[in-house]
Amino acid sequence: MEEIAGKVLKGERALFDRYGLVVRECIFDEGESPLKESSDIELITCMFRWKYPLWYCKHINAKDCTWFDMARAGVWYTDDVNVENAVIQAPKNFRRCNGLKLKNVTFTDAKETLWSCKNVELTEVSAKGDYFAMNCEDLKLDRFTLDGNYSFDGVKNMEIKDSRLLSKDAFWNSENVTVRNSFISGEYLGWNSKNLTLIDCTIESLQGMCYIENLKMINCRLINTTLAFEYSSVEADIKTGIDSVLNPGSGSIKAEYIGELIIEKDRIEPEKTRIICDDIRKESDRPEWLR
Repeated sequence: MEEIAGKVLKGERALFDRYGLVVRECIFDEGESPLKESSDIELITCMFRWKYPLWYCKHINAKDCTWFDMARAGVWYTDDVNVENAVIQAPKNFRRCNGLKLKNVTFTDAKETLWSCKNVELTEVSAKGDYFAMNCEDLKLDRFTLDGNYSFDGVKNMEIKDSRLLSKDAFWNSENVTVRNSFISGEYLGWNSKNLTLIDCTIESLQGMCYIENLKMINCRLINTTLAFEYSSVEADIKTGIDSVLNPGSGSIKAEYIGELIIEKDRIEPEKTRIICDDIRKESDRPEWLR
């Protein structure tokens, strides 16, 4: 393979349509789309300082690289991408990629990042920014940390484990999501989703787990969680109490205690949900805002 090392590469499409390159310790400076339509490229300790560095590419391996703020919309329409030990400052990275593996990657501005990608693996990745991973399919996340709202909207077929999510409106409109041994804090968790499974998780959420078709919660802990399960079909085994439950649609809910159980008989059929709890501290027929 041809090697290019120690260069400052400038100008439009500086390495356009190249095949079989090792690019080592180079800086891609002012000039759009430097590697557009290239394939079989190995990038080692490179720095991207300008827009659209990797578009319509295939078979890319990047190690110890940095995407600076102006390298926005960095990797789009690119297949078979491996990125390891990277810092990515630029937003809107990774769109419509197929076969994406990220390991030990830090996104300092991850807004609108990882959209409409397929076959994604994230390992030891941290991200800060809203609208992360919209409309993706077939994802596996391990030791992932997120600080950003509206995450994973519309995703399908995702597994998350050993992770920490600080995210309002996470998993909206999603299908077939399983989260294991993770911490989640955020309002309105999981609304309008289908087949959401939470196992060994600790969760804090205002009006969380509502409007869900086939919600399963196994050995979970709820902290400061109110107005949960509205209109959801749910099988929940909660190892703590629940501050309040509002109008569950069907299934069963097991908890150490329920601070307030709110059932509006004109909105749901109460007999469709089995409440397994010996300590229901208050029962109401209307939520507070209608009293």
